[in-house]
Amino acid sequence: MKEKIRSLMDQGVQFIDPEHVYIDEEVSIGEGTLIYPNVTIAGETKIGKNTKILPNSYLRNAIIGDEVEIDSSKIVESEVMKGSTVGPFAHLRAHSVVHEDCRIGNFVEFKNTDFGQGSKCAHLTYLGDSIIGKNVNIGCGVVTCNYDGKKKSKTIIHDNVFVGSNVNLIAPVTVGANVLLAAGSTITDDVEEGAMGIARARQVNKQDYGNKFFSK
Repeated sequence: MKEKIRSLMDQGVQFIDPEHVYIDEEVSIGEGTLIYPNVTIAGETKIGKNTKILPNSYLRNAIIGDEVEIDSSKIVESEVMKGSTVGPFAHLRAHSVVHEDCRIGNFVEFKNTDFGQGSKCAHLTYLGDSIIGKNVNIGCGVVTCNYDGKKKSKTIIHDNVFVGSNVNLIAPVTVGANVLLAAGSTITDDVEEGAMGIARARQVNKQDYGNKFFSK
């Protein structure tokens, strides 16, 4: 174990605290990468050059590109390409792929998802069995509803789509390019290119009901 870390240091890998890192023998790490304490890198993980792995991250059989930053996150059997950031507290699994220059934020989970170049998913989101295009913005609280109790189905979102907060996508469903999905919508049908998808009940205000409730 110590020999492995010493060997990596000789190859130009930097460690903040080499006494508090676990790295398997099969792991490869590129020159200029910085590893923080309390990090586990297991299996046949491959990490590129000039990448940062921040504290409390766990990687197993992962492929991490150059100039990536992983913050307090778990990546298993998945890939993160050059220039992307992941975390804090993200979870990528089941052969997910994050392409170049993406942002994956806090409390985001990907399962078997291909996430296109330049796309962003900043917080509190689950994408499962999905294909996401380039330059897509996924709002807070978005969920792909990929399991109906019997089978898994796929969600496909094409390029330059804006998905508003708290949108549910009921798979199987396809969203065309340049689409806006309105916040709070439950999308059950395909949305054609250039359209807006909105699926929510209209708000009704009941006059004086609040006063009656609080006066009970």
